[in-house]
Amino acid sequence: MSEAVLDRIRELIQCDVNNRGLARDPHENLFTRCREDFAHACRSIANHPRPSLGLVTGFYVPHAHPPCGETDGPLGALFVARALTGIGTSVMLLADSFCRRPLERGVDASELGDRILVATLPPPGHSWKTFRELEWPSLCEKKAVTHLIALERVGPGRDDRCRNMRGFDVTAQNAPVHFLFEDAARRTPRLTTIGIGDGGNEIGMGKVPPEIIARNVPNGERIACRVPTDHLIVAGVSNWGAYALAAGVAVLRRQRLPVSLFDVERERELLRIMVEQGPLVDGVTAKQTITVDGLPFDDYVEPLRRIGELLEKEQCLTYPERPGPR
Repeated sequence: MSEAVLDRIRELIQCDVNNRGLARDPHENLFTRCREDFAHACRSIANHPRPSLGLVTGFYVPHAHPPCGETDGPLGALFVARALTGIGTSVMLLADSFCRRPLERGVDASELGDRILVATLPPPGHSWKTFRELEWPSLCEKKAVTHLIALERVGPGRDDRCRNMRGFDVTAQNAPVHFLFEDAARRTPRLTTIGIGDGGNEIGMGKVPPEIIARNVPNGERIACRVPTDHLIVAGVSNWGAYALAAGVAVLRRQRLPVSLFDVERERELLRIMVEQGPLVDGVTAKQTITVDGLPFDDYVEPLRRIGELLEKEQCLTYPERPGPR
């Protein structure tokens, strides 16, 4: 039964939004290439006795005013934290300085308090040798990290340059966090890595052959990320992949999530707070609006609503207790 529910969740998030090219080739594309990875990613967390996630997010939009991070990524990261900390999973959020404030405002508005650590990644000019060899291992040990997740996080191509969907080089504005993913398999204990993306240029997409990305995605040959992860979740919008991952873990653990997580008006309010107080901008329009990837909010949030309906049907939600009679 759990496997069938996971398949239905995955189907809800894998649609090619605005025909950006995730499935241009109907036979071999970014969705079909790693179809089983969604269930494997959920299972890797659900089956671990003490999962602890380090989740990296934040995609810099240089042509925004002011330049800042985009709404796809941080909102999904906040959802994972809200959902999984309630069912026994530790979550640490990691981001560049341009994305720390919106994450902190989201954590505060969610009343997660001290349960969520928001850590700042060193800037590109910082000695990453020191961070990789000393600071990051210390942080992993302190938080007992078992999984490293990249959510809508740009990664380098074969020329070691990071590019956005327009093909513009954004290497200098993003910390080289891909090193942590490349080091994960060599760590003791080994970290399981998960990538969540929607365009071909994010960490994790190295699991898809570059010719498939080039064949499906505009500018694919130029922007394709070379860095793979153990499991890759490809979604129409990266935040949808985060929604699905959290729901899938709960389903496999047979634990119920609060129905409030799937309240679309609450999601709208959290996005508003992060956009206005962050700031964050829509990654497609570069405007400071309550939208994600150019989608009107009601269209954007539809997969979250439908995942909530599915979990309700499967009796995987909890509801607030009603006050008894006096």
